[in-house]
Formats: sequence, C-alpha cells, structure tokens
Amino acid sequence: MVVKKDGRREKFDRQKVLSGILRACEKRPVSAAKLERVVDETEAYVVDSPERERSTSEVGELIMSRLKELDTVAYIRFASVYRDFKDVREFKEELEELLHREKRSI
Repeated sequence: MVVKKDGRREKFDRQKVLSGILRACEKRPVSAAKLERVVDETEAYVVDSPERERSTSEVGELIMSRLKELDTVAYIRFASVYRDFKDVREFKEELEELLHREKRSI
C-alpha cells in the first residue's frame, strides 16, 4: 500500500509508476530495460516494507534518485511534475543544484 499526501491509502500500482516514468523519459536515450528495473526496485521498496506501507513522497524520492542516475532531463521532467514547482524560481533552484553536483563530480 502507498499512503497519499492527503492520507488516503491505495494499492501500489506498478502501471501508474511505469506510466509516469515513461512520460519523463519520452524521447530520451533510456532503455526499456532500465525503466523496468526502476519500476521493479520501486515495487520491491513498497512490498518489502516491514510496515507494508510507504508514503508516496518516499516512493517519489526513490524514483527521482534512480532517474537522476539514468538521465538528468528525465529526472527534471519527473521532478517538475512530482514536486509541483510553483514558479520558475523553484525550477531554477533545482537546475542549479544539479549543475553544482555535476561540477563537483567532474
């Protein structure tokens, strides 16, 4: 089960997760196998939880961390919907943080 932001509980929907990831990765060089792996890891994260529940924020953060490793554009697309950036400033802050991390890893 996943616990939504408003407190509702829903059964984990693998197809819903895959659909969101596919939209984020549209026209990006990310293989279907890698996307399936992200969905598999996400499903295992929920199913293997000792409480048998995870919040959607935990699930979303996991997905974003995996997408960040695969493709930063896909990550930004997913994060912009998931985090619901309120304005361009929030979006810019996220991009600047990504750029800062990239510079440190070079």
